[in-house]
Parts: sequence; C-alpha cells; structure tokens
Amino acid sequence: MSKIRVLVVDDSPVIRRLITEALKGDKDLQVVGTASNGKEALDRARVLRPDVITLDVEMPVMDGLTALKELRRIYPKAKVIMFSSLTEKGAEATIKALSLGAADFVTKPSSRSLAESIKRIKEELIPKIKSIVPAENTRIVPPRPRVLSSPRPPLRKPPRLIGRREVVAIGVSTGGPRALSEILPQLPVGFPVPILIVQHMPPIFTAQLAQRLDQLCKLNVVEAKENMPVVAGKIFIAPGDHHMEVREVGGVRSIRIHKGPPENSCRPAVDVLFRSVAKVYGGRSVAVILTGMGQDGLKGAQLLKEKKALIIAQDEATCVVYGMPRAVVEAGLADMVLPLNEIPKILQQIFVQRIAA
Repeated sequence: MSKIRVLVVDDSPVIRRLITEALKGDKDLQVVGTASNGKEALDRARVLRPDVITLDVEMPVMDGLTALKELRRIYPKAKVIMFSSLTEKGAEATIKALSLGAADFVTKPSSRSLAESIKRIKEELIPKIKSIVPAENTRIVPPRPRVLSSPRPPLRKPPRLIGRREVVAIGVSTGGPRALSEILPQLPVGFPVPILIVQHMPPIFTAQLAQRLDQLCKLNVVEAKENMPVVAGKIFIAPGDHHMEVREVGGVRSIRIHKGPPENSCRPAVDVLFRSVAKVYGGRSVAVILTGMGQDGLKGAQLLKEKKALIIAQDEATCVVYGMPRAVVEAGLADMVLPLNEIPKILQQIFVQRIAA
C-alpha cells in the first residue's frame, strides 16, 4: 500500500520540523521533502510529485499565494493545505488561497511547548490530509455514480411547484469557501428569502470570508451577530467558535449566537443551525449540504426532512471531501444530489422563477 506523499513548505525551520515530526509517525504518510520558500516549493514539487503540499502564506523569495497559483498551473493534481497565522492578515490571505484552489488550511500552533505543538498539528492536519487524499486502499474503490444513491427518488416536479419556501440553510466545511464563491454570486438582487450558512472555521476567518463574499455577491453578506433581524435577500455566516441559530419571538425572526458545547467536534455546527431552522420554518425551508469532512448536518437534516423540508446535497464528483453530503445521501434524506454548478440554478428555480411566475 503506497503512502500519501507530503511536501512541507515553510520559511521557519521550527515549523518545518514540527510538521515533519507530527507526520512521520503515521503509517499512511511520508514526508518526501521540505522547502523554505515558494520558489523552492515549485522546484521540489516538479521532482518529488507529492500528493499533498503544506504551504506557508508569508515567505521570502516567493510567497504562498504566488506559489499556489503556479502550483495549480504546473501541478494541479497536488492538494494544497495552507498554514496560516491566526491574525486578520493571515486570515485574509488564507481565504484568498482557498478561493484560488487550496483544499484546506491549518492555523499555526501558538504553544511554546514542542510536544503540545506537535500534538495539535497531528490532531488537525493528519485528518485533513487523509480526507482530501484517501489512503491507497480507499483509492481503489470504484467511484460512486453521480446520481441519487438513496432509496428516496429524486423530485419529479419542477421545484418551483413544490410548496412555499422561506429560507435557505447551508452547511459546509472543507472546500467551502470556493464552493460558496461559486454558488452565492450567481444569486440575483431581490432574492426573496434569507440565507443562513455554517462554514467550519475559527474566529477571524469567518469575518474575512464574509467580507470577501460580500465583495463578490449581489446580495449583502455579513458575519452574523446576536439579535440581527433575519431578512430576505441577506446572507448570514455563523461566526467562528460560536453556534448560530434562528429564533422567532412575537412573529419577528432574528439571529441567536452562543457558545454552547461543540457538536460533532464543531462550533459552529450545522446541526445546531438546522435544528433551529426546523423549529422556526419547518417544511418551508431548503437545506443545502456541501463539501466537507464528517457528518455534521446529518441529524439536523433528519429533523428537517420530518418537517418535509427540501434537502439538496452536493455530488461526490464536485466535492473536495465527500463526507457531509455522503452521510445525508446514504441516510436517504437527499431529495436532490447535484454537481456544484447546478445548485445555484436550482435555487433560482425554486425562488426567483416562483416569484416571476
């Protein structure tokens, strides 16, 4: 069984050592080389042909963003995971990197303890590497067909003819920024319902994601805050390290933000949002499950389906990681399984064409 080949790129010898030490004990991984700047990374990638490249954002000679663009051009098969500082500048660069094709990111450890830093890198980086590049024994499994694989049949009627829908709730993780940047800018001015999004990200990063999407979209995109009114034509992104819910008091719907316990090892969690949407909107909602690792959103989707909500899942072929959508599809909850580029078209059919009709 061949191992996943990793190239480690960082201008700091300490970080290169930490990553190498964290990865070398895993039987499925092999660090095939290191580089101290983007130019070295390009040279090493041509020769070593790694499966995964961990790439620092700020480096001399050639920075991470420039290197990423070149890597995507000369060696598109390699999956890139950015290593970012937990700062506004680092978050801004990382969000841009994700939109340029980086698969995921990890924040640099802040602990002065070598053992603690290695432990944190192991816990965060190794699952991400294995989720975007499965080990050889899973690569040989034949690909799943790009059709609905659950017992539930796909919708037969045009979506605009099936009931009234008043909200879109989206759950997404690995590969999310790029997926969202493909879907949301296609939605037109006057989109008649609010859109609520949980993207698994730490603080600072969600604010930067909201700012970037706001620049790309015709609709207003904000990082959600406590008591914000939930209004049509606005997109709300859950803030990092906080759960987001929608609540209704006296007929008025607003955002609730809180730091309840993590669910599915996540905060924000998709399940928390979906439960609240099921309670407030019931079957008048559309839930969209996009690319991501794990099963967050599965339990919430079950509640929404009981209320007769419409459930849309991204297909395997267009996911960076087919984890969250797979869980929903295999549970028989997805009404539609669509490639990424079809999802904004369906949303417009459901909402925009309904209004026009």
